[in-house]
Amino acid sequence: MRNTLILLSAVLSIALSISTDTVNAQRKKKAKKTESISSDLYGSLSYRLVGPFRGGRSAAVTGVPNKPNLYYMGATGGGVWRTQDAGTSWENISDGYFGGSIGAVEVAQSDPNVIYVGGGEVTVRGNVSSGYGVFKSTDAGKTWESKGLPNSRHIPRMRVHPKNENILYAAVLGNIYKESTDRGVYKSTDGGDNWSKILYANDMAGAVDLILDPNNPRILYAATWRIQRTPYSLSSGGLGSALWKSEDQGATWTEISTHKGFPQGTLGIMGVTVSPVNSNRVWAIVEHKEKGGLYRSEDGGETWTQVNSERKLRQRAWYYTRVYADTQDENIVYVMNVRYHKSTDGGKTFQTYNAPHGDHHDLWIAPENNHRMIIGDDGGAQVSNDQGENWSTYGNQPTAQFYRVTTDNAFPYRIYAAQQDNSTVRIEHRSDGYAITEDNWEPTAGGESAHIAIDPENNDIVYGGSYGGYLTRVNHQTKTQRAINVWPDNPMGYGAEGMKYRFQWNFPIMFSKHDPKKLYTFSNHVHMTTNEGQSWELLSDDLTRNDPTKLVSSGGPITQDNTGVEYYCTIFAAGESPLREGLMWVGSDDGLIHLTQDGGKSWNNVTPAQMPEWNMINSIEPSAFDEGTCYVAATRYKMGDFKPYLYKTTDYGQTWTEITNGIDDEHFTRVLREDPNRKGLLYAGTETGMYISFDDGANWRSFQLDLPIVPITDLTIKDENLIVATQGRSLYIIDDLSVLHQLEVADNAADFKLFTPKDSYRTKGGGRSFGNTALTAGANHPSGVVTHFYIKDMDAKDEVSLTYTKAGDTLAHFSTKAKERNKKLSAQKGANTHNWNTRSDGAERLPGMILWAASLGGAKAVPGDYMVHLNINGTTQSQDFKIVPDPRAEVSVAQMKEQYDFINDVNLTVDKAHQSIKKIRSINSKLSAFIKQHGDDGKVSALVEKAKALKESFSTVEKALYQTQNRSGQDPLNFPIRLTNKLAHVNSLVGRDDFPPTAQDKAVAAELTQKINEQLEDFNALVDQEMKEFNTEFNKAELDYLAIEE
Repeated sequence: MRNTLILLSAVLSIALSISTDTVNAQRKKKAKKTESISSDLYGSLSYRLVGPFRGGRSAAVTGVPNKPNLYYMGATGGGVWRTQDAGTSWENISDGYFGGSIGAVEVAQSDPNVIYVGGGEVTVRGNVSSGYGVFKSTDAGKTWESKGLPNSRHIPRMRVHPKNENILYAAVLGNIYKESTDRGVYKSTDGGDNWSKILYANDMAGAVDLILDPNNPRILYAATWRIQRTPYSLSSGGLGSALWKSEDQGATWTEISTHKGFPQGTLGIMGVTVSPVNSNRVWAIVEHKEKGGLYRSEDGGETWTQVNSERKLRQRAWYYTRVYADTQDENIVYVMNVRYHKSTDGGKTFQTYNAPHGDHHDLWIAPENNHRMIIGDDGGAQVSNDQGENWSTYGNQPTAQFYRVTTDNAFPYRIYAAQQDNSTVRIEHRSDGYAITEDNWEPTAGGESAHIAIDPENNDIVYGGSYGGYLTRVNHQTKTQRAINVWPDNPMGYGAEGMKYRFQWNFPIMFSKHDPKKLYTFSNHVHMTTNEGQSWELLSDDLTRNDPTKLVSSGGPITQDNTGVEYYCTIFAAGESPLREGLMWVGSDDGLIHLTQDGGKSWNNVTPAQMPEWNMINSIEPSAFDEGTCYVAATRYKMGDFKPYLYKTTDYGQTWTEITNGIDDEHFTRVLREDPNRKGLLYAGTETGMYISFDDGANWRSFQLDLPIVPITDLTIKDENLIVATQGRSLYIIDDLSVLHQLEVADNAADFKLFTPKDSYRTKGGGRSFGNTALTAGANHPSGVVTHFYIKDMDAKDEVSLTYTKAGDTLAHFSTKAKERNKKLSAQKGANTHNWNTRSDGAERLPGMILWAASLGGAKAVPGDYMVHLNINGTTQSQDFKIVPDPRAEVSVAQMKEQYDFINDVNLTVDKAHQSIKKIRSINSKLSAFIKQHGDDGKVSALVEKAKALKESFSTVEKALYQTQNRSGQDPLNFPIRLTNKLAHVNSLVGRDDFPPTAQDKAVAAELTQKINEQLEDFNALVDQEMKEFNTEFNKAELDYLAIEE
């Protein structure tokens, strides 16, 4: 019997009031009306993208017909990206409008400037993020506007009518945690302004796949999927999982998964595709307990035949289950899984292929050329122009998803984090080059889900976890690795029931803040080792609810899926007081907080009475100012509750206060960190970005600045830097929290304020400016001294200047009125930043100058005490600051001073020579004009000859100082360099690092300086004598300065 579902066109008029502001600040809780520090004061702070550029998961990719270099990718946390060079580089095009998890990207065939994006990925992992509805661009991604469906949560597919870009469909999976009627297939006929729900299965089954017949867009196929996640389970399949067909643009639907040949009984996730070559040929990849596999219909879904049942096509079905018909050959079909599989015989047999990364989720094949394709996988997106024989890289996409973040004590310190779907990484927070590249990071201990702990006494010994209780010790010096699992009984495939110790996917590990030999790790118990994991001591009983109903196998009625993600009733967060040894807090994923004050001998349940049950305790932050104070961040999003939960105690957990005023009702909180340098200054990382509190959590405000909309997973503070781990945009840093440490409410009324600069290191490298990133490398820490200042009001006529001095001597001066570009100060109303490279003025560079292996740059300032002065229209503020040596430096400050003096002396000589050359060129220009004008005047022939001789004499000096025949970069190979180039070359050698000049450097510099001075003496003699004589005779001749030629 045909089971036909007819939905009347109940048009859902979706209000389009969702904007960027809505995404960032919906339903904000009212903050208390107390005067607070104005955000204008610190608006110059910036989030710097560190990287790594190693792609994170993408489940949404597409290309554009007949545009072979243009593709789009939706990242699962990182927004929408575009490549215009076939994957060589990528740029984000959604920042400033929306971000976060992307489930679908679709370009209109009728107008490729029209792009639709659906939020919320289909790969619903245990840490999955929701989306924000539908967004539309009509200018190829330059600008965007919200187009509704705000409650959709997850949109795995969007489809657009091939001849009318205003007719579109959205497959809405919906809320994966609880019942929701906001599921099904939606249709808009006005470009997304209004939507109608045209297919609905039930309140637990949403639409997971959707395709239009490429030859007849009136025909649609859709798959619905019953899916639910809880903190302790995944269930894929059941009532509502079905395959559907419409022949009237979605007005009516027929369930075709009941048709002949299709597997009956409980169905799970399904994918569907139609051959563009033969519309009657339809494939479906089906999750089913006994008869799962690939099915094919030759009559548009009326009847079905199973053509392949291999497990490689359908393993871990909930995470994959996508099928794609080739655009040119009806016998070629692709199935996505851990690897991707291709059949050339209609699906009967498959060959297995690898893209650069594994775990494949989406594929697009160009309609006009089936060799051109883009694939989306756990490493982002890669492009192929030869049907998958070769692919572009994923090492150019800063879309990594990280869990926890920590740092070591090296210089430069390194950031440690575990990347989902990849490895752990340790990456330098700054480099000696212009950017942070692959040379600045490497894998480290543990796996993709790790917490990481670094030996406090040896930065090269690192401990990292992974799922299954896996725990390793890596020595980076010896390149050795040792497994030190607490209980090495591999749990893979089993539920949590009956386990000796339950280790969560992302279980904590940490070193004691007081005893560097004590390493802790956490299952449902607390474990400690003092011998690097050779043995472990049990420090607690089970500190969880230990509910047996929540410890069973996960996966649902069809396919079990036990990796550790759903292991529940475990300790998920822990923190030891930095003030007192033996005082430790632990929090469980099932909502309990325990405290020990005696190093684990006894534990007290101090769970907040007002906190909802089953809250996941995601982070614990013991205070650095008061040992009885602790902060907790908790979440309930896996139960369908997206509210923020932050708590504070000041009495060892006896009482707790909820501290969420000012945080959006749906910005659930994963982490809270206390600034160790200013009491009451707190940072919170939420599902959409950053918040800050200056009053110990009583009030919060956005601290997004220039950070894209992205889930924040963890925060840590090191050397007045805030390091941010994201779920989809890699790692970020704010380099200068000292600005926040210096603020007071009284500053709101100040006309201007100069902040004390942080101590700056005398190092190599450094970024050119804040936020300046290459397309494949992280932005480096700025070099030199960074000065922040604030101006309440400013007019164009106002002059603002910054002057850097040492012991009263001016080293550098910058002004808004300066004419020289390198002296120009950028300043505006509000917060400002200036970056002084600490170099003195170098030597003059001549126009068109060609030098070989030479430097005219100024000397770096020597470590010591300095001052900066901010002057606005004659009123000055001053602050002291320090330049400190690079801890890696092999020389003393006195030797650096020797280098500084040497470079300055050399530059002074070169500068004098170049200034003289400028004068020579000016003189010779005038002599040439005289010769040209009076060359045929017999009355002054002697004076003309004298002009020629004088010009030649000046040119001789210039040619001795500088090779005038050099016009291009490699001309010096043909025309030998001259004196100033040679002396500047010595400068380039001496200035390579911090070392003082060698004896040879001094000797050569002295010899060259003498030769230059000899030429300058000749120049001065020409000016003082021969040029003076020429001018006297010129004046006697009473020549017309201006003449009219007959």
